[in-house]
Amino acid sequence: MPDYTALERQLTDTLHLQRRPVAVAFRDSAPSGVPPLSGSQPSSCSFWRLAADGDVFHTVPSDHYNCPVGSYTHHIPLPAGREGELTQVLGLMGEIGYIRMEEVPGVPRLPATPGVAIYAPLGETPVPPDVVIVAGAPGGLMLLHEAATRAARPVTPLLGRPTCMAIPAAAAGGGVASSLGCIGNRVYTGIADDQFYTVVSGADLEGIAGELATIASANATLADYHRERRAMLSTA
Repeated sequence: MPDYTALERQLTDTLHLQRRPVAVAFRDSAPSGVPPLSGSQPSSCSFWRLAADGDVFHTVPSDHYNCPVGSYTHHIPLPAGREGELTQVLGLMGEIGYIRMEEVPGVPRLPATPGVAIYAPLGETPVPPDVVIVAGAPGGLMLLHEAATRAARPVTPLLGRPTCMAIPAAAAGGGVASSLGCIGNRVYTGIADDQFYTVVSGADLEGIAGELATIASANATLADYHRERRAMLSTA
């Protein structure tokens, strides 16, 4: 298994991250020693916050039921008696002008319902992740995108709401998928308004991280180049 501790340190130092990258793995069952989620949470993205704070745990489909939208993107059917909650929340979003119903079929979803989802800080992941969620400032995530391009990995066009659709987008397409986030995610995770997300395919993480040093060095050189041009060519 790759050295995920070193990969987390590299991402954190190079991208100047304030939150730990979160590893997410979808499996049929939880590995030995990974405890279940304690208590309940209001959204699927709330699990990102717990893992970024250092928790290692697994969820089962019922842990996601409080979030109809997150259940949809994770391909988790709501149980009898709660099926109407997705329609209700989408109806509210449509009524206030937040979303048009014709957008819904285009939202990426996992291909099948996972038995469990395992969440952990990247450096403590007990299994190879399917995706890694990186929250950061635009200047840092810019480097991550450029590293993915240099590694010849796919870069999904920028996504918006719901934030959680970036997970199936990256898992299916490989490379990276970024999201500007959504208001629900920002409330539930507490992410700052000047940050957004890039979700990295777990299979491509090492290759993309391997290009970060080159990209960071190139950007430092180009920053000096452009500062000199600005000073030389700007007029009052």
